Amino acid sequence: MPRLAVYALVVCALAVAAAVISFVQGSWLGIVWVLLAGLSSNMAWFYLRRAKAERDAQRARTQA
Repeated sequence: MPRLAVYALVVCALAVAAAVISFVQGSWLGIVWVLLAGLSSNMAWFYLRRAKAERDAQRARTQA
């Protein structure tokens, strides 16, 4: 798994935890944490798909 994808997943998990804590405390600041969790989740998927595409392209080059 690419390092940047792991970092993005860690940020996503921490943002979700922060959102839960904010909402439990009655703060609407949790909305910002939810948005950050969504952004970091999308970044993780992007890095995972990019790594998969690079692996597939490398395999195609070596087989051709």
